[in-house]
Amino acid sequence: MGKGCLSMSKYFLFLFNIIFFLFGVAIMGFGLWLLLDKQSFIVVLNNSTSVKVGCYILIGVGAFSMLMGFVGCLGAIYEIRCLLGLYFTCLLLILIAQIAAGALIYFQKEVLNNEMSNIVATVLDGYPGNNSNMEQTWDYIQRTMECCGWNDRHDWNSNMVIRNSSELLFPCSCQNASLSEENLSNSGFCESETSNWPVYNAGCSESVESWLITNLGVVLGICLGVAFIELLGMILSICLCRNIQMEDYTEVPKYNH
Repeated sequence: MGKGCLSMSKYFLFLFNIIFFLFGVAIMGFGLWLLLDKQSFIVVLNNSTSVKVGCYILIGVGAFSMLMGFVGCLGAIYEIRCLLGLYFTCLLLILIAQIAAGALIYFQKEVLNNEMSNIVATVLDGYPGNNSNMEQTWDYIQRTMECCGWNDRHDWNSNMVIRNSSELLFPCSCQNASLSEENLSNSGFCESETSNWPVYNAGCSESVESWLITNLGVVLGICLGVAFIELLGMILSICLCRNIQMEDYTEVPKYNH
C-alpha cells in the first residue's frame, strides 16, 4: 500500500476513535444520569439491585470505551502495532459483551417487568407521605401523567396509612381536577368526603412503560451506533496494522550475494 493510502487509513482511524470516545462519554453520562437523577421514574427503581448494577455497568462500559478511543488514537497517529493489536482485541471483546448483554435483556424482559411491578407495589404500600425523593418522584409521575396507582387506583388500598386511618384518605397527587373544585396539595394524603375518591381511574403502568421504552430506544440507538463505530475501528485498525508491517518490510535494504 502506498504512503498516501496508509496516511488516509491512519487519519480515518483517528477520526473514528474520536467519535468512539464521544460515544463512550454519552454511555457513561447516561449511566450517571440513571444513577443520580432524582426527578424521573428511575428513582422509584433505584431500590432494585439489578437497576443499580445496570447503571454501574453502563458507567464502566462508557469509561472503558473512552480509554479504548484514546488508545486507538495513539496507535493510529504514532503507528504503534502493539497498541493497534490491543485496540482490535478489546473492541472485539466489547462487541461480544454487547451482543451477550442485549440477548440477556431481551430474553429476561418478562422477569424485569415483574420486578418493576413488585418494586412499585412496595413503594405504594409503604408510602408514608413525608415528601422524600422517591415519594416526590411518584407524586410527579401521577400528577403529570394523570394516573393513579400502578394498575389502577385500587393499588392504593393496601397502603398502610390509608388502611389504618379513621379518615377517608387518598393520595393528593392522584386528584382529578375535573372531579373536585378544591385545590389540594400536590403530595402526601388528602381527605375525601366520600369513599369515592376524586382521582384518576387509569393506572400509571402504560405511561411509565412508554417512558421506559422511549428511553430504552435512546440506549439501543447509542449501542448500535457504538457497535457500528467498533466494526469500522476493527477493520481500519487491522488493515493499518498489516500495512504498517508491509511498509516496514519495503524499507529493509536488500543485499546481493
